[in-house]
Amino acid sequence: MKYGIITVPAAPVRKRANHRKEMVNQLLFGEQVAILEVKHKEWFKVKSLYDGYKGWITWHMLQEIEEQVVMPPFVTEDLLSVISVNGAPMHIPMGSFLWNLEKGRGTIGNLDYSYEGVPAPRLESFTKLQAAIVMYAKQWLNAPYLWGGKTILGVDCSGFVQTIFKTAGIPLQRDAWQQAEQGTEVPDLRDAQAGDLAFFNDKEEIIHVGLLLGPDKIIHSSGRVRIDPIDKKGITNSDTGKRTHQLRLIKRVLPQ
Repeated sequence: MKYGIITVPAAPVRKRANHRKEMVNQLLFGEQVAILEVKHKEWFKVKSLYDGYKGWITWHMLQEIEEQVVMPPFVTEDLLSVISVNGAPMHIPMGSFLWNLEKGRGTIGNLDYSYEGVPAPRLESFTKLQAAIVMYAKQWLNAPYLWGGKTILGVDCSGFVQTIFKTAGIPLQRDAWQQAEQGTEVPDLRDAQAGDLAFFNDKEEIIHVGLLLGPDKIIHSSGRVRIDPIDKKGITNSDTGKRTHQLRLIKRVLPQ
């Protein structure tokens, strides 16, 4: 098995080995992958070692390595951070991994990079994690919706939630239906707290997720990242007054 580490800010992951095919995900700088298959010497089928998600990227997007890196990485918490890669600037998004970082310098394979910022702190208490997640989420307001996206320049509903929690050190799966299988169920919206996840269905299938700011407000990526009111039936668009999503269940994924 060969492995790789993403060396671009956000690598588009395609459903098929073709630039015209659907983008189903993005892999952020520093994410590790297992290389499962090679097609036409250009396309790699990869599996994220963070969440197991599979898809196709081109070889330009990664640095091949012989084995997994096991040292715990730092995570960037700014919406965009500037690093220097082999002497050239690169802007990397929130949730990027910084491997082998020591005194502002690190390596990925044969790439040298430097980072002058401060990585996201590792928080343990429920209240500190809750406050950090709400703070991170509100920074994304008005980011445009992008199917498969995971950055401030374009993000889908589950990518938004996953990246926020990743920055806080809490791993989530990639798609909304997968995230709905994590955590502990909160049986009543009235008992929901900031940081809980709300899931929404269409004909019994989970199709949407958002981050609760309390029992009556939610921040989610729908057209753009926005804050809307929520009740036991679901979300109402604050601009149009129309019901947009039907509430299915609430999960608490923050450690108690």
